[in-house]
Amino acid sequence: MTDPIRLSKRVIALTGCSRRDAERYIEGGHVLVDGEVVDEPQFLVAEQAVALAPGAKPEPVEPATLLLHRAAGAIDAALDPAARSATDATGIRPLRRHFLRQQEGLALEPGASGLVVLTQDGRLLRRFDEDGDRIEQEFVVEVAGDLPDDGLARLAPGVPYAGRNAVPAKVSWSSEGKLRIALKGPRPGLLAAMCAAAGLQVVAIKRLRLGRVPLGPMAPGEWRYLAPGLRF
Repeated sequence: MTDPIRLSKRVIALTGCSRRDAERYIEGGHVLVDGEVVDEPQFLVAEQAVALAPGAKPEPVEPATLLLHRAAGAIDAALDPAARSATDATGIRPLRRHFLRQQEGLALEPGASGLVVLTQDGRLLRRFDEDGDRIEQEFVVEVAGDLPDDGLARLAPGVPYAGRNAVPAKVSWSSEGKLRIALKGPRPGLLAAMCAAAGLQVVAIKRLRLGRVPLGPMAPGEWRYLAPGLRF
């Protein structure tokens, strides 16, 4: 029996590459152990067959951005890799590291459902922090109560909230009892305050879009990768 060694050492012996490149091969999902992808450089191997995938290149793994359909009231303790949406056409190969140290950008308000952005990309998080108030968000808001004849016109100018000036909104009926509202930089509670000013009570809020990125036909709990080149 051969004493177990780190997978990175086996890759170095197999390819003659540097330690850094060995780790990049592994972390990029290019190394197979007995035919299965292993992306942990510290994984111990002994007699197993280790091979490099055809066309593999020792390139750094890019930070992943995931789009999640969060159910109302759900807490994402850990994303389920198996819950990837069938609508994901990016072709990105899931890696264990894609699900580590994810941070939510432009957070969905508590109790709401719909589109959530989880990312490892510090540049994207900075953009959300610096320019988030200029990114339009679109919601479907289920409401109770009777909207007066001029109700949509009342909602469109927005209302002052949390020490901020009113934010104009695009408002229309989505279906009976559900308003479609699009506006920039909403704070938690703003949609409820707007609806209250028009005599309505919010029953449920669902975010449909962030900038140019839609929720799409994902079921609650499903996720997909942000397509390369798609911008908010």
